[in-house]
Amino acid sequence: MSADFSIARRETLLRSHVFTVERRTVAHQGATYDRDVAVHPGAVAMVAINDHDQVGLVRQYRSTVDQVLWEIPAGTIDADDHDPLFSAQRELLEEMGVTASSWRPIATVYVSPGWTDQVMHIYEARGLTTVGRAPDGPEERAAEVHWLDRDRVRDLLEGGDVTDATLTIGLRHFLGVNVGS
Repeated sequence: MSADFSIARRETLLRSHVFTVERRTVAHQGATYDRDVAVHPGAVAMVAINDHDQVGLVRQYRSTVDQVLWEIPAGTIDADDHDPLFSAQRELLEEMGVTASSWRPIATVYVSPGWTDQVMHIYEARGLTTVGRAPDGPEERAAEVHWLDRDRVRDLLEGGDVTDATLTIGLRHFLGVNVGS
């Protein structure tokens, strides 16, 4: 909150199983204006690196853009999860079929602060053990798991096949490029 801006009123326009849409009335210098905001519980994403120095990616259909995209494993923080790391551990198992013995935070970023308050917590996961996938939903069941080496990752980044910001952060981390936090 800034000293010059404050939220004067919130009205819920929509509740879905993942997010809520609020109309927020913002007060600024004696005037007010409205902004619609997608209120999200937050999400996690993982840069899973195996013992062969390969990073785990998922090819998954996304109805929002009607495309199959390259992604690092990711998911929403559920209401009954107590912390982002717990969600990351659950999502890595669901999407990739692996558990990790070593976890390290990489970055915490706003996904798109112009319209949502969603925060993405990105972790590095190592010490992987394959236990079998437990996909949740039709998109995850149809998703393909890929393990890519550094040369293939560079090709993806240079070839225009990476269109997801979280994936970009994850792959740059895998290649040793500082991504900040």
